[in-house]
Formats: sequence, structure tokens, C-alpha cells
Amino acid sequence: MNYHYPIDDTWTKEEIIYVVQFFSLIEQAYERKVERKVIIAAYRKFKQVVPSKSEEKKLFATFKQGSGYSSFHVLKYVKITEDHFIKMK
Repeated sequence: MNYHYPIDDTWTKEEIIYVVQFFSLIEQAYERKVERKVIIAAYRKFKQVVPSKSEEKKLFATFKQGSGYSSFHVLKYVKITEDHFIKMK
């Protein structure tokens, strides 16, 4: 499926790529599986673009509304597991 990713018009092309890659990995964690270390690396790049926790929550909510996928739950699982691959149910 194709989802609408939340984008800010003030971001550079590189920043947009980081954000889209992060949300794409969240999508993959639900639909297939993704390496834990890849999600961690993408989240670090995402945080360079969106350092504010409140803006992060807003973007997460927008993405969840459009896709049904929770970025928060994926990241929470990434923090508590030692599994090499993440597959959400």
C-alpha cells in the first residue's frame, strides 16, 4: 500500500528523505519485517529533522491516522527487544 507521509514544506530534500525513510520502515515493520538496527539508524536521522518531542508526536499521530500503524509502538518494541528483526502484529 501507499501511505501519505507527513511532510513539512520547510524541510530540505534530504530532511524529507530521512522522514519518509523512517515512516516507510514503520510501515515495513507491520507488513513484513525490518532489521532492528536499520530502524534505530533511521530514527536517529528522523530526530535530526524533528528534535521536538511535541512535533514528533504530531507527526506520529498524523501517520497513524493515515496508515493505522503506530510509530510509537514500533520504537517501544525496538527498545525492549534484542531481536535482530522487528515484525509487528
